[in-house]
Formats: sequence, C-alpha cells, structure tokens
Amino acid sequence: MVAEIGVGLVDETKLFLQYSRSIYPFSVFGSLPVWARLVTGVDGKKFATGVHGEEDTMKFHTKFALAAIAGMVALGGMAEAQEMKFWRIGTGGAGGTYFPIGGLIANAISSPPGSRSCDKGGTCGVPGLVAIAVSTNASVANMNAIHAGQLDAGLAGAQSVTQGYEGTGKFVGNKKDRVRVIANLYPEDMHLVLPKGVQLKSLKDLNGKRVGVAAAGSGTQVSVRMILKHYGIKANEHELNLGQSVQRMADGQVDAFFYAGGTPFAALIQLGSTKGFNLYKFSEAERKAINGIIPYYVDSMIPAGTYENITTDTPTIAVNGQLVTNVNQPTDLVYGITKALWSKKTRGLLDKGHAKGKAIRLETALKGVLIPLHPGAEKFYKEKGMIK
Repeated sequence: MVAEIGVGLVDETKLFLQYSRSIYPFSVFGSLPVWARLVTGVDGKKFATGVHGEEDTMKFHTKFALAAIAGMVALGGMAEAQEMKFWRIGTGGAGGTYFPIGGLIANAISSPPGSRSCDKGGTCGVPGLVAIAVSTNASVANMNAIHAGQLDAGLAGAQSVTQGYEGTGKFVGNKKDRVRVIANLYPEDMHLVLPKGVQLKSLKDLNGKRVGVAAAGSGTQVSVRMILKHYGIKANEHELNLGQSVQRMADGQVDAFFYAGGTPFAALIQLGSTKGFNLYKFSEAERKAINGIIPYYVDSMIPAGTYENITTDTPTIAVNGQLVTNVNQPTDLVYGITKALWSKKTRGLLDKGHAKGKAIRLETALKGVLIPLHPGAEKFYKEKGMIK
C-alpha cells in the first residue's frame, strides 16, 4: 500500500516517498535531484517536501533514486495495478506564500497508487498522481520552466503570466506562448503603507515625498512606477525590499512605501505592534484607472483585522497568483487536476492550511485570467456553467 503523499515545506536532505512502513529516497526533477522529508500536514496526513538539488550532490542522490525504483518494483506488483505519475509544481522561495500554497495544492491533487479512494475517506486527487512542490525563484522562473517543459505546472503572478504569454515586459523577445492557465488562486494585495496617523486625500499627495517603490527588478516596482507615471507623481524614490521598507519607515526615513503580496506580512504585523502604521485606501476611480493601465491588477480588499492595528476594510488593487501549466499537458489529466483542486476535500485543506488558502475559491477561479485556459481546465469550467 502507498501512503498518501502531497508536498510541503523545504528540507534540504532527501526526497522520501513512503511505501507502507519503508522509506525510499527518489529523484524527480530532470537531471537534477530533488529531495525532501516526509512531514505531517495540518490534516494529520504524511506528505513529502521537495526542492531542487545542487549539482555537486547529483551523483549521490541519483544512486538513491535508483534504489527507490528498485524498491518500488519489489512491492508486489503495485506499479502493475496503477501507473504512478510524478507532477512537478514550481512555487517560490521557502519564506514566501507560493511555496506553502503549492504544497497544499500538490497534496490535494495527489492520489498515489494504493491510496484510499475519495468516497472511502481518502484523497480526492487524480488516481496515480504524485504532485511535488518544487522551490524556485517564483513567477518568471516558473514561466520559463513550464514553457520549456522542465516543470509540469507552477504558480505565477498574473502580470508575469500575461506578459510571458504575450512576449511583453520582462519577456520581450522571449514569448512563453505554450503556457496555459488552470485557475486563478488568490490576490496579492498592493499595500501603500503610511506612518501612523498619516492619511492621503489621493495618490497625488505622494508628489515630492520619499516613497519606497519595492525591490529593484520586481514586478511590484514595475507596476508602482507605471502608477506614479500615470498620475504625474514626482517622488523621491527608494528601491527597497519589504524588510528595508519597514525599517526605513520605523526610522522616519520614508514617508510611504508600496509592496504587493499575500497578506498578512509578518514585517507589517511587527511594525503595527511597535511604531504603528496606516494603509492607504485606493478610491474607486483610482482602482479603475490602474486597471486600465495595468489590466492584471484587479479590485481587492484587505479586510479589517488582517493587521491588528487596522480596524477598517482597505480597498486596494491586487495582482492575482495563478496556477499555470503547459498546453501540451494531457487534457484528461488537467481536467482531473482542476476537478480535484475544487473538490470539497480540498476546500477543507485550503481553509486549514494557510491564511491565503481561504481566498482560493471556485467563484474567483477565472478572475483576472487574460490568457487562454488549458483545454482540460476549460472543460471543467464549462461543465460548471462558468464559461460558455
């Protein structure tokens, strides 16, 4: 019998797949080893964790991979009963939101040979599928790898997805038109952070201020500068990551800063408990204008209480994180994955597994999708009456 396997957090040791009471290391990412550990998820199930390996350990782990294959063959014809398929999902860094969300999705869509069926209380994933979350450099890296067939799927911001497909922005001359969408997942909310007690009447009040515009080369920075340009705002711009932005504000060295991502930010929680801060509420006119110049940014809301010191809802804009794959992935497989993603069992896993999991909902599965769906996903949404 095969233990129910999904994926989760990084542990740079070996990838373990558990069959009955035996543990076998395995390698699944092209010519490079992927390794991880077996851990217990929020639902009490065991799941594997995985990241890319280093080249200098490739030979060592490849030997383990061969041992794993031999172990599988010895398991009394298990493989004969049902074919096992590994499916690699590119995520992001271990400290971000993509990696744990990718792990939850992989756990939900997996159903290794020998697992209990959905109607018997087991996994509701795709029979024979073992999905593995792979830590990567996030959106752009995932788009490149999926297009090239080095990853089977991945998470990416709608900005990177749209620009990659069209060959614009960071992808000029490097179009990724083999990428297709499975589902929109959750909003990565734009935060315009202000010192405690400070309010702006409009974005134009940033003119002449010291403003953090996010990290150099980031998608957020590109978008922020497009917004500032649209409104004719001449700010004293500072290229800062989130930690630097928070520190500069705490020290009184910036008057405001922008940052987009899955809420809540731990750094802002800490700032709220020490110096305090305020969040700018984007007006309806501003949200509409920004969507006009940056179509992949859509209306969103940071609910009251997301940060303890912010007691009212904050209207904002958000770029959506999306689950994407290659157009050459089999239609039946992607249909099954899409169906498993939106199953009742997955709903419980997402709700319990991560703060952003609750925002991943079927009713917003097509929100902000600006490139074609994969045919398998399209089939599912047509059956649900969500598209014609």
